[in-house]
Amino acid sequence: MIGYLKGNIVSSKPTEIILDVNGVGYLINISINTFEKISGQKEVSLYIFTNVKEDSITLYGFHSESEKEMFELLITVNGIGPKSALSLLSGINSSELKNAIERSDVSRITAIPGIGKKTAERLVLELKSKVEKIALNEEQTVSFGLKKEAIAALNTLGYNLKAAENAIREVLSDSPDCSIEELIKKALNRLNN
Repeated sequence: MIGYLKGNIVSSKPTEIILDVNGVGYLINISINTFEKISGQKEVSLYIFTNVKEDSITLYGFHSESEKEMFELLITVNGIGPKSALSLLSGINSSELKNAIERSDVSRITAIPGIGKKTAERLVLELKSKVEKIALNEEQTVSFGLKKEAIAALNTLGYNLKAAENAIREVLSDSPDCSIEELIKKALNRLNN
């Protein structure tokens, strides 16, 4: 089984990359969150989940170990396969998903495209006791409340939830130590440009 790869990006799309590792090109499925983290880089390191079926071997790559761990937990839930888990992690980062599951925040989980109420409830029910084992990574440096408050403020101003989340995530990746006021102002600048 392949657990980790480091190499040069030959080509990339938001949901997959081809990684050249010592002359061998690996096609790796990735989440949009991973794509955002690695975009602009020539050489990357990814944690790999290898999915073996009788007719195929598929690789799933993750920028952080916690995202890979969340993916592995998600695919243990009945009705969620690797593709569904990857699209779930494209709609929310692993730290936010962990917080939503721990707080039984079904409405936050159903805000992810393609996730219905029953699936969200099943995720909470089956994973609530398991997600605490996932180590938080660099994504969790900002308080969840600050992020949620800023997203809610933008949403109240009429911005769509997904656009608000993306703008907040971009601002926080550039300046993680900003205040709530700065965060909202910078996000508004991104949304209006």
